[in-house]
Amino acid sequence: MTRRSCLLAAFALLALCSCGGGGSSSGPPPEVPAAEVKLLFMGNSHTITNGVPDMVAAMVRAARPDRNVAAVLAPGSMFLGERANDAATLALLRGNAWSFVVLQAQEYSSSGAFTYPTDGAEALVRMASEGHAVPILFPEWARVGVDESRRIFALHVSIAMKQPACVAPIPQAFDLALARHPDITLHAADGNHSSPAGAFLAALVIANTMTGFAPDRLPFLPQLASAASESVQERLRIVAAETVATYPPRQWCPGMP
Repeated sequence: MTRRSCLLAAFALLALCSCGGGGSSSGPPPEVPAAEVKLLFMGNSHTITNGVPDMVAAMVRAARPDRNVAAVLAPGSMFLGERANDAATLALLRGNAWSFVVLQAQEYSSSGAFTYPTDGAEALVRMASEGHAVPILFPEWARVGVDESRRIFALHVSIAMKQPACVAPIPQAFDLALARHPDITLHAADGNHSSPAGAFLAALVIANTMTGFAPDRLPFLPQLASAASESVQERLRIVAAETVATYPPRQWCPGMP
C-alpha cells in the first residue's frame, strides 16, 4: 500500500489531505518573479501544507541578506513520477533559470512490501542539473508511530546515487526533535502531514542544504512566529544543526555550487 492508497475509496476526499497523494491537474503556471536566487518546489500536500517554500525562502534571506530570494511552487499536487510527464511542470522547470529545485513526493510502499519506480524523480533531477540548478531531494518525515525514517531516506539516497542530488535529512531531524522535545508537536492530527512547527523544522534542513549556513546561527524569524514561537524556533534550530552535521545533505551532490 502506498501513500496514494492509504485510505479506502470511500474516504477519497480525506485521502487527498492525509496521504499526500498525487493526481491533481497542474493548473496554470505560476508567475516567476525576478530574483537573484530562485527556488522551485515540486511536491504534493507535504510541501504545500503550512507553506514550506515560503519558510525556506525566509530562512535563505536571513542567511544571505544581501541576496534577493524568491520561491515558486509548481502547480498541482503530484508524485514525482507524474510530474516528470506533466507539460506545465516541465515548461516551468525548463523555462526559467533556477538556483535550486526541491523535489518531494517520491512514491513508496507504506508497508515496505513493494517497490515503485524512481525514473520520474531521476529525470527531474537530471533536468534540473542540465538547467544549472542544484537539485535537492526532500524525503518526507515518518508517520506517527511508524518506524520508516531509514527506509524513506535510503530510497532518496538511491535516487541521488543514480542522478547526483542533495538529500535533505528531514526524517532524521524529525526523529531527533521528537526524542528530545516531545512537547513540540511536529505532526498534524492525521499523523501524516506536518504541523506548522514540523514544517518549520523541514524548512530549516532544506535552507541549510541550499546555503550551508548553520541552522543554529539563524536569528529568530518573527514572521514565522505563528508557526513556531521564539522558544520553539531556537530548539528546532539546534536540532536541525545537529542533524545536518551528522548527515551532511550535500554528500550526494559533490561539486554543485
